[in-house]
Formats: sequence, C-alpha cells, structure tokens
Amino acid sequence: MLAVTSYKRDFVENCRANVERQLAAYRKLAASAKKGEAAAFEGEFFNTMVLALDHFFLHRQRSLEGKDGNPLNEVRMLSNSILEDEGVLKENSTIKYDPKTSVTRIGIGDEIVMDGQTFARLADAFFNEIERRYP
Repeated sequence: MLAVTSYKRDFVENCRANVERQLAAYRKLAASAKKGEAAAFEGEFFNTMVLALDHFFLHRQRSLEGKDGNPLNEVRMLSNSILEDEGVLKENSTIKYDPKTSVTRIGIGDEIVMDGQTFARLADAFFNEIERRYP
C-alpha cells in the first residue's frame, strides 16, 4: 500500500468515535467492578488500545509524521515496543523522544503500563496531530 498523505475527516471522526466508545465501555466496566478487578484488566486493555490507535493510521507517510517526538511518534514507539520488546519502551534513534515532554511520560527502558486517563490523553493528542499533519 502506498503511504497515506491525508485522511478524510469522516474517517478520522469515525476512528475517534470508536476510541471514545471503547473508553466509555471501559469506564462503565470499571465503575461496576469490585475494587481492584478493573486494575488487573486496565493495563493490558489500554496497551492493546495503543496498538489499535496506531493501526487505524498504519500507512501514514512518515515524512509528514515528523521526528520531533510528537504524539504520532510516541504512539509508533509505544506500539513497536509493546509488540517487539515485551512492553518495555525502546529508543528509536530517528525520533527525538523526550519523556518529559511526551504525553505519557513513559521513559526509555520503562515498562509500558497504560491506564485509562493516560490513554485518553494520548488518543486525543494523537487524533489532533493526525488532523493537523494529514489534512
């Protein structure tokens, strides 16, 4: 498949709505679960949601994505690390990633354990960046 340089607005909105439905379903589940039950599920669920987020826009052209440590780069790094590095964030020498300015604040070498609030911030920043860079 050729690299994608733009996304239709309705596609981006549908992807965003899909993520919002998943967040709402998780919040409903967490609210009805016994104390601690949701926490056992949360990390794996939201790590998988990072993979889904990246997959929605898998063929995005990297030159438009940039290499400045933006939310698109962050999702790419998180996704690759979840899939290839047993959930430990690995450095990408082509990306200027700084955990202090990242959405998740996950450092290189740290285990990736995503919670609902962090994922919601990441998804929002990711979609905003998609809309900005791939109009």
